[in-house]
Amino acid sequence: RSEPTSGNNITLTLDIKLQRVVEEVFGERRGAMVAIDPRNGEVLALVSKPGFDPSLFVDGIDPQNWDALNTSIDKPLLNRALRGAYPPGSTLKPFLALAALESGKRTPTQGISDPGFFALPGVSHRWNDDRKGGHGWVDMYKSIVESCDTYYYQLAAETDIDRTADFLKVLGFGNKTGIDIDGEVEGVLPSRAWKEKRFARASAEARKWYLGDAISAGIGQGYNAFTPMQLAHAIAALANDGTAYKPRLLKSVTDATSGEKREAQPVVDGQLPLKPANIAFIKGALAGVAKEGTSARAFTNAGYVSAGKT
Repeated sequence: RSEPTSGNNITLTLDIKLQRVVEEVFGERRGAMVAIDPRNGEVLALVSKPGFDPSLFVDGIDPQNWDALNTSIDKPLLNRALRGAYPPGSTLKPFLALAALESGKRTPTQGISDPGFFALPGVSHRWNDDRKGGHGWVDMYKSIVESCDTYYYQLAAETDIDRTADFLKVLGFGNKTGIDIDGEVEGVLPSRAWKEKRFARASAEARKWYLGDAISAGIGQGYNAFTPMQLAHAIAALANDGTAYKPRLLKSVTDATSGEKREAQPVVDGQLPLKPANIAFIKGALAGVAKEGTSARAFTNAGYVSAGKT
């Protein structure tokens, strides 16, 4: 006979009030939300909906409930925050703009005239902007605040996809963040090498990287697929002026026998080699999104400054 021993007690970083609010707002709609403290990597909320009752597994789940969870169209067993890899859409635009600043491909004041679409010479296909008739004259600030697709179509057409992939990889896209919980996936960060490998058994034409692939990727569509955790990790690093902390749920461990408490320490995931002026510009544009841009209505009369991207 071996006497049982008590396990240690752990305290999580989750803000239970925030977690509860987010879960209530989601209801049973599908989605995920990750909130990270940029100063230390603490995960303040981690929500995947719809969820399931974990007490069903305490004594061994019965066949009926197990079948219901596995066959549900809502996929409640899927942790969308860690395992759901989705096209990031326009939330990728600030990072693409930052890449253009860092490489010298664009300056903040350099702009384009947006007619409402982007087209290549000699090609009949048009990549349409979200606003019919276009946004008029668009510089980088306006491209983020008003989320102008045409600006990023053109930027993507002029930028090598491998250079874009190399930059986004430094920000953590296409890689696991290393959060201290199982189940995270890498997602998809497209590049020539990725497409060659992904379609290795297909024809040479299918494996080839086309300019149209890059243009779609330029607005966060195409082959791009990232997790909510990756996006939260990247925006937290940007908010923290380029210092990235590894996301974590563990706040402290208390020894069940001695009562000794050990605080988990923040782990720097990397110091991004970004120019301070470029970071400041992008952060200013993200604040503009909430002040006068695509999410201004949501922050009307808010008593605080917000920054982000729709």
